[in-house]
Amino acid sequence: MALAEYQYNDVIHRCFRCGYCKFPTDWSDVTNCPAYARFRLESYSAGGRLWLIRAWVNGELEWSEHLADIVYSCAACKNCVEKCPLSFNEDIVNMVTAAKNEMVEMGLVPRGVKKFLNNVQLHGNPYGISAGRRTGWMEGKSYPAYQGQEFLYYVGCEGSFDTRAQSAARALGDVLTNSGVSFGVLGEKEVTDGNEVDLLGEDALFESVAEKNIRQFKKAGVNKIITLSPHSYNAMKNSYPRFHGDFEVFHYTQILADLIKKKRVRGVSGPDEEEKITFHDPCFLGRWNQEYNAPRNILKSLPGLTLVEMPRNKKGAACCGGGNFYTDLLGGSEESPARIRAREAAATGAGILAVACPNCLTMLEDAVKVEGLENRIKVRDIAEILV
Repeated sequence: MALAEYQYNDVIHRCFRCGYCKFPTDWSDVTNCPAYARFRLESYSAGGRLWLIRAWVNGELEWSEHLADIVYSCAACKNCVEKCPLSFNEDIVNMVTAAKNEMVEMGLVPRGVKKFLNNVQLHGNPYGISAGRRTGWMEGKSYPAYQGQEFLYYVGCEGSFDTRAQSAARALGDVLTNSGVSFGVLGEKEVTDGNEVDLLGEDALFESVAEKNIRQFKKAGVNKIITLSPHSYNAMKNSYPRFHGDFEVFHYTQILADLIKKKRVRGVSGPDEEEKITFHDPCFLGRWNQEYNAPRNILKSLPGLTLVEMPRNKKGAACCGGGNFYTDLLGGSEESPARIRAREAAATGAGILAVACPNCLTMLEDAVKVEGLENRIKVRDIAEILV
C-alpha cells in the first residue's frame, strides 16, 4: 500500500516517540496506556503503534496477524490524546482508526473483529443473538414501548444481552419510572448504536447502522434520548449528526444528577453503616465527552456514602480495557487493564466500586473475581446503587 492512500500521511510522520502518551496526568511511575500496560512493549504504545502504521502504509512493513493485533489492541481510551504535547494530538486515535479502516477494506482484520462486524451486519448486535431476545432484560418489568414520550431510553447491546449489564439496565428503568420520567423503549426494534463499529474502521457498516437508527428515531418522533452506555452516548451525540441525526442525547448520569438536584429521585437510602465508595471514570463519558461531574454529584448526594478517589481519576483515569470488550485483545494477564484497575480500587479501602458503563461493569466485576477481591469490594452500576 502506498503512503498516498492513507488519510493521515501528512501528519503521522510527526510522531517521534517522545513517550508522553504512556503516562498518567500525575507523571507517576505507571502507564496509562492500557495496551502498553498489558504488554510492556513499545510497539503497543501509541507512539510505537503509529510508527508501525507508518511503516506499513509506506510499504516498509508487510501486514501480519500480529501487526493487526497491535493496531486493534488500541482501546481508544484517549489517554494519548490527553498527554501528547504536540498539535496533532487530537488525531492520534483517528490515525489508528484510519489504519483499521484500511485493514477492513483489504479484509485483513483479526478473527475476533471479523466476527464482531459480521454479527452486527447480520443480527444488529455483536453477540450474534436474534432481535427477538432483545427484550430479555425486561423480564418481570413493564417498561412502556416508545410512543411519543419525552425520552427514548436506549438500552444498547450490553444492557440487552449481557447478563450482568441487564441488571443495570433494569435498575435504570426502575429509577426513571420511580422518578416520574416520561420514557419509552424500542424493545425488539433496537439495533446496535455502532460506536465500536466506527472505531473498528468499518465506515460503511457504521453509516448503515447510524442511518437505520436515525430513520427509526425520526419516524417514531424521538427528540430526546437517554443512554445506558457512554459508548451509545458518544456515537449518538458526536457521530450521528454527520448523517443528519440531530437529537438531544444524555447519558443517564446527567439525567439522574438533575433529578436528584430537583429532589425527584424517590426512595433512596444509604447503607446501615458509613461506607466508602470509589468511582471509575468511563473513557467515553470522561475523556471523550468531558463529563466528570454528573456521576460524582450523584454519589456525593447519597446518604451514608463517602466518595474516595483513586489516584488516577477524571481525565487521568486508567482505562479498564472496555474498548476491547468484545475482542478481548488485552486480557489473560495480571497486567490486563481491568485487573490493574480492580487492584487500584481495592487499595482505596472502598467497599463499593461504582461504574456508569455496562462494559466497565462487566470488565471490572470479572477482574475483581479473578483478583480474589470479592470480599473487599463490590462492583455496582450507579443506577443499581440508587435502587
